[in-house]
Amino acid sequence: MPDAANTILVVEDDSIVRMLIVDVLEELEYHVIEASDAQEALVHIKDEAIRIDLLMTDQGLPDMRGTELARQTRQLRPHLPILFASGYSENIEVPADMHAIGKPFSIDELRDKVNSILDQE
Repeated sequence: MPDAANTILVVEDDSIVRMLIVDVLEELEYHVIEASDAQEALVHIKDEAIRIDLLMTDQGLPDMRGTELARQTRQLRPHLPILFASGYSENIEVPADMHAIGKPFSIDELRDKVNSILDQE
């Protein structure tokens, strides 16, 4: 059972996909912050008053690549775990200390991936 205080920032430009991911994560008792693009995500990431335990981002965002968002995030929050969710996950060069899950993924796959990342922290 996840820690109810764990907060996941979900960055996904497709509103239907974002809604589904958020619904699943909330069902799993995570607190979720939503962002539709990298700039919106960076507002949350830069706000030190906001606790974020995991950044889950799509690679194909309208304003920058997910890998660039991850790079900027790590400058601001060096130890924040990052999970890429992409239909093209095999084409992403995921840094060794980051994670990826391919779309489409099942509820069980998402739960297991998120839990395993947060359990490592």
